[in-house]
Amino acid sequence: MKRKKKPMKYIFYIAIVFVVLLAIGLFFPTWTSNIKGDTSISTLEQVEINGSNHEIMIRGANKNNPIIIVVHGGPGSPEIPYAVKYQDLLESNFTVVNYDQRASGKSYHFFEDYSNLSTDLLVDDLLALTDYISEHLGKDKVILMAHSSGTYIGMQAANKSPEKYEAYVGIGQMSDTVESEKESLNYCITQAERSGNTDDAEYLQGLTEQIESGDIVTPREYVMKYGGSTRSIDNPDGDILGALFSNEYNLLDVIRYNYAMGYSQGKLVNHMLENPLPNIVSKLDIPLYFIMGKYDYMTSSYAAKKYFDTILDEHKNFITFEKSAHYPQFEEKEKFNEWMSDTFINENK
Repeated sequence: MKRKKKPMKYIFYIAIVFVVLLAIGLFFPTWTSNIKGDTSISTLEQVEINGSNHEIMIRGANKNNPIIIVVHGGPGSPEIPYAVKYQDLLESNFTVVNYDQRASGKSYHFFEDYSNLSTDLLVDDLLALTDYISEHLGKDKVILMAHSSGTYIGMQAANKSPEKYEAYVGIGQMSDTVESEKESLNYCITQAERSGNTDDAEYLQGLTEQIESGDIVTPREYVMKYGGSTRSIDNPDGDILGALFSNEYNLLDVIRYNYAMGYSQGKLVNHMLENPLPNIVSKLDIPLYFIMGKYDYMTSSYAAKKYFDTILDEHKNFITFEKSAHYPQFEEKEKFNEWMSDTFINENK
């Protein structure tokens, strides 16, 4: 009598279910949640910008409100997967445009050649995106808001074409990169010593020479561990599960996000270390605002203030958020929304 092969049959069925679920996860449709109202806008789509398809999300209660274009950091860490969670207040008074930069997140296409990826190209992409958004939404100028390494791109765009922008808002502003990283390293060593983590302190002290020479950055896992990234929220970047359960990303997008982040950082980080922003932009012809968290050691608030003081600008302001680290626009979103509204809406009434 032959033995029944039920276990093999079950394994086959399980494999079929797994393949089906995987296919659904990879290709599940994505969207951004609807905002009620006749004048509202909530779109998520691919648009060709400067020769490459970019994922663009536009959200706002009234599309006639002032426009903010958000330049994400990383490099290669898009904010679309979690932006909706934090910018709801901002969407009441502004039309907010988030986009995945070339070779990042949903704007990474596996068969596209990115060998020419550079910060200069990302600046050109941002300028072309600005033209598209201005024409699409019927505004002569927009507010340019950049975060973290996105400030490296945003400030250059504002400097290159100030006529496109009402103002520049730099959050977690990059400055002299080596000086910022030294501040970050010293902070982490001090916090490790205070916590009694001698192994961490010794390891970090061993990186001093490389960081002072601009060869590497302070390992971000230590900056996050010791509160130099976020204070009152979990670090939103790299939250794979959060991205996977967002409306805007599916499994394929999460795979692209992680692969592209490594690629973008490999192509761009060394250039940013070797060519600090103060050597590139020393003057702006539009209102300039730096928004820094008091506890920011991803991009040092101290180094940002030193850079700010050197910039030639008739209208500039440095604002410190006392309860935040690297994400003041999310950690203190009520305060940030109030400041944005007071600065760009109420002031003009």
